[in-house]
Amino acid sequence: MLSRPLMKEKLASIGHLLFKHGTHPKLVTQIHAHAIALGHCKNQHLTSQLLNAYAKLHKPIEAQKVFSQIPNPDIISYTCLISLYLFIDHPTRAFSVFAELSACHRPDGFSVVGALSGCSRAKNLTGGRIVHGMVFRFELGSEPIVGNALVDMYGRNGRMGLAQAVFDGMVVKDVASWTSLLNGFVKCDDIDSARRVFDEMPHRNVISWTSMIVGYRGKKTPLRALELFWEMRAEGKEHPTSITIVAVLASCADIGALDFGRLIHGCISKSVRLHLDVSVNNALMDVYCKSGMLDLAKTIFGEMPRKDLFSWTTVISGLALHGEGRYALEVFDDMLESGVVPNEITFVSVLSACAHAGLIIEGLRLFNRLISCYGLKPTIEHYGCMVDLLCRAGHLEEALELIERMSINPDAVIWRSFLSGCLGKRNWRLAEMAGKKVLDLEPDDDGVYILLWYVFSFANKWDDALRTRKMMRDQKIKKKPGCSWIEVHGIVHEFLAEDTVDHVSADIYPILKSMIRQSNLDMDLLNV
Repeated sequence: MLSRPLMKEKLASIGHLLFKHGTHPKLVTQIHAHAIALGHCKNQHLTSQLLNAYAKLHKPIEAQKVFSQIPNPDIISYTCLISLYLFIDHPTRAFSVFAELSACHRPDGFSVVGALSGCSRAKNLTGGRIVHGMVFRFELGSEPIVGNALVDMYGRNGRMGLAQAVFDGMVVKDVASWTSLLNGFVKCDDIDSARRVFDEMPHRNVISWTSMIVGYRGKKTPLRALELFWEMRAEGKEHPTSITIVAVLASCADIGALDFGRLIHGCISKSVRLHLDVSVNNALMDVYCKSGMLDLAKTIFGEMPRKDLFSWTTVISGLALHGEGRYALEVFDDMLESGVVPNEITFVSVLSACAHAGLIIEGLRLFNRLISCYGLKPTIEHYGCMVDLLCRAGHLEEALELIERMSINPDAVIWRSFLSGCLGKRNWRLAEMAGKKVLDLEPDDDGVYILLWYVFSFANKWDDALRTRKMMRDQKIKKKPGCSWIEVHGIVHEFLAEDTVDHVSADIYPILKSMIRQSNLDMDLLNV
């Protein structure tokens, strides 16, 4: 039997090996076996190191076995296991481990934070409030990290009143405290309150900036997201993360801000970390696809050292958008050959490609494969693509039959797509029926009232046309003004169709006048 000094030396040696080689599966297994052979697996410190090693390797079963070998696990071992389940995104299991811990130990700040994180991710408000009660009982609220976790938990569960109350009661607030509150308002779609918190923050970090940028983009105000990113870069204190860049690029894609996207591309090229990030390259491809620069998107796709499902889906979607349906199908086949399994979004993209290219047979075949080969349940988007495909080909009766036998109730988007197809083929009878279906689902849709008036006019149903106008007037429905963006020297400007000259920036108005003058000249030439 080893003496105590030699035992300590052996344990230290094993611990050093775990620290040095904890990310190598075979070595961790060998070290674990060595520890078992020497009878060291009941040592708390060594057990925690083994648990951490298995957490990094995403091996919860092995970690649970290590934990179960401890006769009386201490709070460190429990907390280590909680961290493991959080690391592998099993928040419910993490909270269950905390429940076991609290039955035999007095929780500390670290274990409470782990439990609150599990409740945040699992949207477990009841569990979170129980942990909050423990924080009061054991007087753990003085630690900022605990307060931050409480603010985050209430925010993610949509209880911003409670999140604000916890925040206001915190004696010590750090940048993470402010960011947790800000992020909560963003997740609850309260962008004005989020901006208030953002403006009041004594210090901001890249997470704060990113949360606000993501919030603006999520509220369909991409221009404000770009303006905020510009402010962040001008301040120069924080370097954007891949999440920041993806949100900014998505905003560029939303409004076609090609020059701004190219500027971001330049920033990406200077950073190896961002240049190799798959999600960043996917977002960059999306910008170029939606801005009409399909060749650049293809180049980025071809140069990517690693591609994920979204990479393939993005390029297929881009090809569909530009009418290159057959090429999109070839890329889809290449994706399948590479071993990547398509998901629902991929099928939306490839079915859209078939619709834009008029590939009826291929579209029907793919729709059937979605169900029979991959076991996916068709969504409203898949049905929408098929309705669009059949309508573009003039098969209106088949499209109506598909709508009527859908496994889910058709929404206004489906009927609006069918309505467009009917108008394109001048089938006034079906167009009238589709228009009424849209109004049943969305009675405030100004565009459909106008389309119905158009249908009734062409069908010489003037009484119905006037009745439609009257309904629009009686319900005080006004046509929403069109919204446009224009990019001047890399700066994106927004204006509405109803804007007067006074509302338009001085450097944009001359461009608009020039465009109008050119349009009139083109019309004059056409009339010659």
